[in-house]
Parts: sequence; C-alpha cells; structure tokens
Amino acid sequence: QVQLVESGGGLVQPGGSLRLSCAASGSISSIDAMGWYRRTPGKQRELVARIIGGSITNYADSVKGRFTISRDIAKNTVYLQMNSLKPEDTAVYYCNADLRTRWDRFGTYWGQGTQVTVSS
Repeated sequence: QVQLVESGGGLVQPGGSLRLSCAASGSISSIDAMGWYRRTPGKQRELVARIIGGSITNYADSVKGRFTISRDIAKNTVYLQMNSLKPEDTAVYYCNADLRTRWDRFGTYWGQGTQVTVSS
C-alpha cells in the first residue's frame, strides 16, 4: 500500500546540477527517515544521503559539500539537490523510507530507481 516515486533524473554535463524528488504515498502513519542510495554496475549500493526526522542528515564523503538532502514532511517528500556533478556520480539513484503504516507496521520501502548520467 506504500509507494515511493522518484523523479528528476536525467543526463547532465559535468559541473551541472540536478534535483531529485521522491514522494511517498499510501497508508502512511509516520516516516522516521528518508534517504537516497545509488548503485553503479560492479559496485555495491551505497548511501548517498539520509535525513532522520526533519533535520539530522548523513552524507557520503564523496558527495559532502555538493549534495543537499531535505524533506517536506507535509508532502511526505524528500529531495536531493545535486550540484557540481561529476562523472563518478553516474548511477541509478534509489529513494528509501523507513516508515510505519496506518496499521503500525514498520517497514523499509524503496523507489524504483532513477538514472542519473553525468557526461559531456
């Protein structure tokens, strides 16, 4: 009953910017944390950024200072502002949410993934 839908991925030149959005919908009671992960062929999925509640954030060292994660709690939406993009940022980006449903069932949910390609 819970869905996470990402948007905003695409092709961008090195040094450019991109803003990813992820909206959670369904029978949600509360969202404890939301985050963004990415996966490149041949590599394990890695944490990009995570936000707990509405303010506590974690970032991968590789994106610190370039990416910013934020939430619109009222809209159950998380954003990832990506600046100064590098070719090594190319990956499939996945939205994640740790939440409780309206039936008090805790679960971790994932979006379908959105492709981000940084290339000239």
